Amino acid sequence: MARTRLGDRLPDFPWDSLTAAKQRAADHPDGLVDLSVGTPVDPTPALAQEALTEAADSPGYPQVIGTPELRSAMVRYLTQRWQVRDLTEGSALPLIGTKEFVAWLPTLLGLGAEDTVMFPGIAYPTYAVGGRIAGCTPLPADTAEAIREHRPALVWVNSPSNPTGAVLGADALAAIVAASRDVGAVLASDECYGDFGWDATPVSVLDPRVCGSSHDGLLAVHSLSKSSNLAGYRAGLVAGDTDLVTELAEVRKHAGMIMPRPVQHAMAVLLDDRDHVAEQRDRYARRRAALRPALERSGFRIDDSQAGLYLWATRDEPCRTTVDFLAERGILVAPGDFYGADAVRHVRVALTATDERIASAAARL
Repeated sequence: MARTRLGDRLPDFPWDSLTAAKQRAADHPDGLVDLSVGTPVDPTPALAQEALTEAADSPGYPQVIGTPELRSAMVRYLTQRWQVRDLTEGSALPLIGTKEFVAWLPTLLGLGAEDTVMFPGIAYPTYAVGGRIAGCTPLPADTAEAIREHRPALVWVNSPSNPTGAVLGADALAAIVAASRDVGAVLASDECYGDFGWDATPVSVLDPRVCGSSHDGLLAVHSLSKSSNLAGYRAGLVAGDTDLVTELAEVRKHAGMIMPRPVQHAMAVLLDDRDHVAEQRDRYARRRAALRPALERSGFRIDDSQAGLYLWATRDEPCRTTVDFLAERGILVAPGDFYGADAVRHVRVALTATDERIASAAARL
């Protein structure tokens, strides 16, 4: 009997479809300005590099649950930065970056063919991919009403949103929490862009204004990739319902999902430092201030974009037409069709390029 390939359940990798546009943009006399991906370009903080060196002699296996130093740092970070209450060191777990967690959470929770995974209608593709890996039914839907109607096993929210930059306020998040609890769904909140609020202040799903006095059924996901330029280290965390976190830790132990100990030390050091985050925030604020008006002057409308590292831009035309328009000017962006059927007239424009490249893009526009 022929083997069924897991890859057959998954869509083509979307960025492969940008090959021709990337080549066209690269032919520009002043070179390519790649604003299509959210990978950091600024230096990893010296604090992290020094911490990595300090812990470089690590001959033994690290712990899935993290070192005592890291567990304490995760709790302090969530308490002091996000006003989360009543966390213990058993309420947080380090992750090998957060994309792996998004992709594997349905599987780690034991979900399968009888289950539905719900995620925003305009969303990062990996939420759907994670559902497909587990054999679940992926369902793009945004509202508390949809949760009560479809009764999913897992609900993803993403605020600030990738790609739109929209921010869900405390009341909107509280309504989704209530609906998820009503149907017994796990609610996972992807909060990886939370340090970059521009026109709105991001709120964690674990904030008491959202979840009340209980973290039951809730998981909040945070990453150091963007705020600390640590994408190459693969450092993130999940926190919330202690029983769920314990369940995930037990499965991850069996699967060997372990953050390297030098990275654990670097992560602990960075979680206790806010100065480097403020410095990086200032960099992105400057780039946003240069790029947004340049797009608007050249005929774009910027929708949402209240927070995060992207501008959600449209010329009220099919997104691939916009991609071609910008590629002719040497600028590569991500088409909205990467993010769902409701996004086909927008493009996502990243702020993750050097000051010089952002200035070049603004000049060309």
